[in-house]
Amino acid sequence: MFSALLIEKGEAAQTTTLTKLEESRLPVGNVRVDVEYSTLNYKDALAVTGTSPVARTFPLVPGIDLAGVVTDSTHAHWRRGDRVILNGWGVGESHWGGLAQAARLDGDWLVPLPAAFTSRQAMAIGTAGYTAALGVDALLAAGVRPDQGPVLVTGATGGVGGVAIALLAKAGFEVTAATGKAAEAEYLHRLGAAEVLDRAELAEAGRPLQRERWAGVLDSAGSHTLANACARTRYGGTVVACGLAQGMDFPASVAPFILRGVSLLGIDSVRAPTGPRGAAWNRLSRDLDPAVLDTIAQEIRLGDAIGAAKRLMAGTVRGRIVVDVNR
Repeated sequence: MFSALLIEKGEAAQTTTLTKLEESRLPVGNVRVDVEYSTLNYKDALAVTGTSPVARTFPLVPGIDLAGVVTDSTHAHWRRGDRVILNGWGVGESHWGGLAQAARLDGDWLVPLPAAFTSRQAMAIGTAGYTAALGVDALLAAGVRPDQGPVLVTGATGGVGGVAIALLAKAGFEVTAATGKAAEAEYLHRLGAAEVLDRAELAEAGRPLQRERWAGVLDSAGSHTLANACARTRYGGTVVACGLAQGMDFPASVAPFILRGVSLLGIDSVRAPTGPRGAAWNRLSRDLDPAVLDTIAQEIRLGDAIGAAKRLMAGTVRGRIVVDVNR
């Protein structure tokens, strides 16, 4: 038997409960993992609360991230005792995920736990931090340099934003952090932000072209925030889109792209191939100070995850939530 969050769908509504499951309930997969830590991401909160149809099959164990130890494997790359992490691949959406003490998975979805991190630290990073690293890699690959001007990070107090600020500051950039939580300014400065901007300045409809401010942008909000960020990006700059916290819409014009040569790049962390995944985790291992993880992460028990998901949906959570599935 193992403990897990389980999402079930009845005739009237979806329910999520903490329960005990038989080992035989685990889905098909060629690697079994004893999970040590998981996380609670925005997507997990959507699934747990039923706010959005993230869960695509029922019953389902949510959790798009996990870190743990291989206990059984028929996969050529993994052996008993290997320490692994998983981000994405539909886990926690269409395949049972990490908010449980055990998981059975496809070995192709796993990557080795970097030596620089413990399982807990890897989950303090999680999909949010790994997505931030993919975004930073994309900005640098596009040629954005610190001497070209400041960069903007939206959703700054979220998991993606916090890690992005730390990585960009480490790379030498002057970072502007956009947030709706003015009381968190000191926290953002500790992460490396040089300036804190009220997100309200970006959140409403704006002109197609505005005063040029940023050489690069890493946006996790979408909607008007992304449109205004593009409208304020400097000539030849690059905007990376990796989230939709404000909305999935993009109410913009082509003006920044055809009159200022701005580039808009998309980041998909769910199905990213092995190469970019490895590069992102290498950057995190090299450039992310583990002390930052203590700043951005809070730890909860598995049984607290349902309540935490509701707080996350209400916008009252700062940074990352690490879930110790064994207490």
